[in-house]
Amino acid sequence: MKDIRRKVRRAQTIVPFGVGGIIDLRGESFVAADIRSWAANAEQVDAPRLAKKLRVEGLRSAPVIPSGKAAFASRIGPVYVRFPKWLFCPQCRDMHLWTPDREVRDKQPACGRCPGKSQLAPMRFIQVCRAGHMADIDWRRWAHSKGEGHDQRQCQVRRLRFVATPESSGLEALRVICLACRAERSLAGVSQKNILKQMGLACSGTHPWQPESDEPDPCEETPQAVQRGASNVYFPITHSAIDIPAPTGLPEDDELTQKVVNHALWPEFKSSDGSPMSDVLRGALANLCEVPEEFVDTLRRRYADEAAAIPPTVEEDDDLSIDEWAAFSAPESVAGSKTFSVRRTHLGVRPDAPGSLQELAVGISSVVVADRVREVRALEGFSRYEPSSGDSDDGEGGRVVSVNTKTRAQWLPAMETYGEGVFVAVDEARLSAWERLAPVRDWTLRIERDMNASFKADRLRGKSGPELLPRFVMLHTLAHHFIRQLSYDSGYNAASLRERVYARSHAPGSELPPQAGVFIYTAAGDAEGTLGGLVRQGQPPHLAETLIRLLESAQWCSQDPLCADSTGRSLANLNRAACHACTLLPETCCEIENSLLDRTLLIGDGEVPGFFRGVVQAALEESAGAVDPA
Repeated sequence: MKDIRRKVRRAQTIVPFGVGGIIDLRGESFVAADIRSWAANAEQVDAPRLAKKLRVEGLRSAPVIPSGKAAFASRIGPVYVRFPKWLFCPQCRDMHLWTPDREVRDKQPACGRCPGKSQLAPMRFIQVCRAGHMADIDWRRWAHSKGEGHDQRQCQVRRLRFVATPESSGLEALRVICLACRAERSLAGVSQKNILKQMGLACSGTHPWQPESDEPDPCEETPQAVQRGASNVYFPITHSAIDIPAPTGLPEDDELTQKVVNHALWPEFKSSDGSPMSDVLRGALANLCEVPEEFVDTLRRRYADEAAAIPPTVEEDDDLSIDEWAAFSAPESVAGSKTFSVRRTHLGVRPDAPGSLQELAVGISSVVVADRVREVRALEGFSRYEPSSGDSDDGEGGRVVSVNTKTRAQWLPAMETYGEGVFVAVDEARLSAWERLAPVRDWTLRIERDMNASFKADRLRGKSGPELLPRFVMLHTLAHHFIRQLSYDSGYNAASLRERVYARSHAPGSELPPQAGVFIYTAAGDAEGTLGGLVRQGQPPHLAETLIRLLESAQWCSQDPLCADSTGRSLANLNRAACHACTLLPETCCEIENSLLDRTLLIGDGEVPGFFRGVVQAALEESAGAVDPA
């Protein structure tokens, strides 16, 4: 493909226009090629915890072209390939099968037959399959699929025209016509399941960016015709981690230590122990950081000792949440970090405060505001037509396609963002006593049964742990209402806020501490971070007022009683009393795609006592008492 310049923000190279994603730009349509197309000068992203979890050597982000320099810089960003290749002229309606040799730098495809050289438009429908492959529909085959006579059935000409007839409406009005034999077929029924299989079309086993030298994958999946902009064309699989400072065993105040461990070569050197590259990297680090080689070796041994001290019961999926929970639970142990600045605060509830605030203060054990956090988001792969079912290859759902479609990915595309947030932990003793109540346990077991029957079970287990605890559903629902309320109070819209729920269950016999908290934060690609609205709302008296208001609003939904009395909502019945009118959020906010939500466990009903039922009852009594009897 020739060099075509278009502008894409760095954050968009992960979601929504990461590897395999389709982007529309000024009437043109492109798909992001895999990471083999990335230039060698992609920038390293330091996130060893996330890289270890994803079993890759490192993370890289797309380089940024300086403002105003795009016309003069050589191609250094990811490649986006024109797709679909079948285009049509809006004036004469002739269809063109576009090829890379027809590309002209900085020019859009145009029709050479029409006056004014009208820009060609991409066809609306494409084909995808559950194995993640995507290709153009064979429109020549489609036009001749209902051919009459020998000449139409045997026609191999690709001179097609895409016309709109005024006699009908909808897809029936759109027709693909062969200009040679006059065979034609409307687009009516193109979106029906297995319509391409009925025509004898099989999956090509390819991706749009693959060169001809790549052999197609043997694919037995049935291709499905979908609209190019449909939501089921692309399901990105992303992971994120909060940057936690170095282990406490390292001298944080040692400038030389920080200089070495923050160097771009450090992650590679740390993992090269015993390899031939170890000596080379040690010398390079020592030379670049101006320290003795023995000093570099000592740091690596110290990190290895810290890793060996981790209990063997730690599951790999637990690593990220355990470190983050420990850092938020003991903010005093974190000092001097430029990327993780947290401090403890409080609700500010005075002894003479109203009963609802007193009840709230009893249930909240800790409040921490994060003036600055660094989050790294990485793209592992994607699926098509149906979301991935997780780690299981035999289950339902689409197959995960790696960001490197030829070999195992040694690194993943990622980006780093900076922001702020509020962490709230609930009292463990009260929470444990609440979880032991029979109605609470039985109610959660029903949700867990639906989760186990869902094709998303593996992925949800990765967040909830081996057992779905009532605290997870309750705190997840609290996080959603927290975000909705903060969108009114903090100045950030809901789509710019994100959640991290700390409520995992651990394997039997594990010595890991229990988790019970939520972290609501916002992060932007700008290294300067964000504006401080969340930090302000996390300090007294604002946070207590926000929590009271969100609990009051959680009592009511415009869809009640249908919402409140629901025994199963959303995909695979993974939600209970939660709908778009009261609880659900934009997909960018939620860790698990708006699943495992229930207002009942948060505020309670006649059958199940909610964890914050006492706060809600006290607030209602205060409101009733404030009404003038006269």
